[in-house]
Amino acid sequence: MSRRVIIIGAGPGGLATAMLLAKSGVDVTVLEKQPHVGGRTSLIEGNGYRFDLGPTFFLYPQILQEIFQEVGRDLYKEVPMVKLDPQYRIIFGAGGELNATPDIDRMMAEIAKLSPADAPNFRRFMEYNRVKLEKFAPCLQTPFSGWSSLLNLRLLILLPFLKPWKSLHAELADYFKDPRLQLAFTFQSKYLGMSPFQCPSLFSILSFLEYEHGIWHPKGGCNSITVNMARVAQELGAKIELSTPVEEILFQGRRAVGVRTAQGEQRADAIVMNADFAHAITKLVPNKLRHRWSNEKVAKKRFSCSTFMLYLGVEGKFDHLAHHNIYVTENYRRNLDEIERQHVLSEDPSFYVENPTRTDLTMAPSGHSALYVLLPVTHQHPNVDWSQERERYRAVALRQLEKLGINDIEKRIRFERVVTPADWENNVDVYRGATFNLTHSFTQMLHLRPNNRFEEFDGMYLVGGGTHPGSGLPVIFESARISAKLLLEDM
Repeated sequence: MSRRVIIIGAGPGGLATAMLLAKSGVDVTVLEKQPHVGGRTSLIEGNGYRFDLGPTFFLYPQILQEIFQEVGRDLYKEVPMVKLDPQYRIIFGAGGELNATPDIDRMMAEIAKLSPADAPNFRRFMEYNRVKLEKFAPCLQTPFSGWSSLLNLRLLILLPFLKPWKSLHAELADYFKDPRLQLAFTFQSKYLGMSPFQCPSLFSILSFLEYEHGIWHPKGGCNSITVNMARVAQELGAKIELSTPVEEILFQGRRAVGVRTAQGEQRADAIVMNADFAHAITKLVPNKLRHRWSNEKVAKKRFSCSTFMLYLGVEGKFDHLAHHNIYVTENYRRNLDEIERQHVLSEDPSFYVENPTRTDLTMAPSGHSALYVLLPVTHQHPNVDWSQERERYRAVALRQLEKLGINDIEKRIRFERVVTPADWENNVDVYRGATFNLTHSFTQMLHLRPNNRFEEFDGMYLVGGGTHPGSGLPVIFESARISAKLLLEDM
């Protein structure tokens, strides 16, 4: 008789786990609160416009391709996608711009436009981080369950690359003297919801991955990845029940044995939690059962920033924009301090704009554009009342767009959706609206994150950005591989 597993949440990590377990003959049921799959990697659409709700950068598809291969499929056939070149355009408030390209020689020429003396160091940066990633990759593929997990040869070999005394920004200052270039190779810490001045130097591998393996656009947006993963999981035998929120995880002693929904109880041999960790653990498991991850201890953890979002369906095209556009404000340190320490809203914030119709005409009606606008902001904090700030900050965002030459946009908007940190928390069940989950400081990495084989209970496993290895699509897929392997071994 096959074993039964319930997966809570049909986000990318949950769907990858469903694929792997179903292929192994496990009876898999995925329970999803929303009427659609994808979680933060889902779709907003209306009036012929399509937008990714969350991630728009798809990095390092190799991990997901390996998962597809494990279940007998080919990612590139199941999910058509294109490699972008240029990858993105960075506009600096301090002056100048950079068209980032995966072509090494062209990229050195782009760097030389800003700082000729720094251009040769790009190749040195790539060579060093190629070795760093090779050394660190096994740590991303290995579960960490306690201090003893740190005492393995692979991690000891990595120690010279970790440099815990050094921030990501300080690491890049060793390669590039121009402050604009330092920011161009460290803004990727925002994928983790962190400041480059606080983020560990280890994560220089993020910008390296962009140039080594490219940035990809799946046709229809990143949500098409999860839609097709759900299809493949079902073809392999997994069941996906939408509009079925889990209200409670059921236990017998310290073992998870099932869940309760509005339709009744469902029993299982194991539970995989793909929902936002901090939100789900505090809502679905009684506090009296938890010790290491009690409500009080979760509240003391450090959480990432959030995002203020505009999804704008606009009449007309923006041919002067790249597919991905990043504006770095002149006083970037102040902007980050306002987000992370002061917890106030910046009046001159950095921001990001996706203009996907440069690559994919399915994202908007003919002659129109689907602009995705993201402003990093503080997670939910008493200093900011979004019921009062929502409209004012919308005006700030539209004003900032003028710095990219997007003028008089208001009268051309044909579709609009606004998402604030309060919406992330209340509508998408993201704890404190911290869209990038627990921060990736050294006190919240490896075994110090909630473990893949969840340490509080038997028969309970975690996937997603809240567990090891961390947030971001590539490592979320890696978490699915780790947790699925542990679960199958335990069965």
